[in-house]
Amino acid sequence: MAIVLGKPGVDGLSKAVGVLREWQYDGAPMQLHPGDLGWFWRSGAEASAAAGRAGGRGGGCSAGGGRGGARGRGGDAPAAAVRTWSRDGQILAVGLLDGPGLLRLTIAPDAQRGEGLARQLVEDVTEPERGVLPEGKVNIEAPVGALVQDLLFEDGWSADEPWTPLRRDLTEPVKDPGVRIEAVGPEQAHVFAAVHRAAFDGSRFTDERWHAMAAGLPFADARCLVAYDDQGNAVAAVTVWSAGPGRPGLLEPMGVHRGHRRHGYGEAITVAAAAALQELGSSSAIVCTPSSNVGAVATYESAGFQQRPEVRDQYRDA
Repeated sequence: MAIVLGKPGVDGLSKAVGVLREWQYDGAPMQLHPGDLGWFWRSGAEASAAAGRAGGRGGGCSAGGGRGGARGRGGDAPAAAVRTWSRDGQILAVGLLDGPGLLRLTIAPDAQRGEGLARQLVEDVTEPERGVLPEGKVNIEAPVGALVQDLLFEDGWSADEPWTPLRRDLTEPVKDPGVRIEAVGPEQAHVFAAVHRAAFDGSRFTDERWHAMAAGLPFADARCLVAYDDQGNAVAAVTVWSAGPGRPGLLEPMGVHRGHRRHGYGEAITVAAAAALQELGSSSAIVCTPSSNVGAVATYESAGFQQRPEVRDQYRDA
């Protein structure tokens, strides 16, 4: 049975989100999460179903950068940005074009070493006419251990800069964050948007983008939180995404207002994020940030997260 490359469109996004939820499990390699599509939804479903990126790999920490905020490259929403690879109607792989030159790819756990799928993926991502990646320098994020990584290296692709995944187990109680935390609803969207703009250089996040994100399918299992200081100033914000009870939840993104850094608010909002995911039934909280950004790694560790082995994108030069 042939493997079919598809663009799911707005109507097909629900199925793509559903399989991404099913593929999350504790101990899995860092991979595309339904929350990544959820954060990408901030420009509307049509774009998610196009291509672009203003977020990134789970857990962009402005104190240290992550795919969720510091590596943003655009702002289209999910339908046009999503690609699926299916056999006989069953989705085997999902990719998010998180910018014109970056494909974030994940594969069904039982298909990651399948040779037929891996070779099809390599063909589709290396031939621009397939409509996945363009000519020139491009990057692919794929799960560690997947056969597609081996084949790309054989085809001359190289390893890019390292990223550090971190994980916090949520089977134990989470401490009080020590600051006032409020959940964000439609009436507080402007507060979240303002903190995001003050946390991430170049951010164009607006109230309208918050409402678009909140209308997306994955947001049913998400929470936006804002931390306040003793004077009532909004100082940090985070969005957390559950993949369902008993599965890892994602921080995407987390940022501290540039005027309120070095006061422990990054740790506080991250602890609050872990507590929110625990309330949503997540088994663990996960995040990923550039290894070079030692401040971000330290922030997450101070909030009870533990480092996991580094991961790297693969890239092809122009």
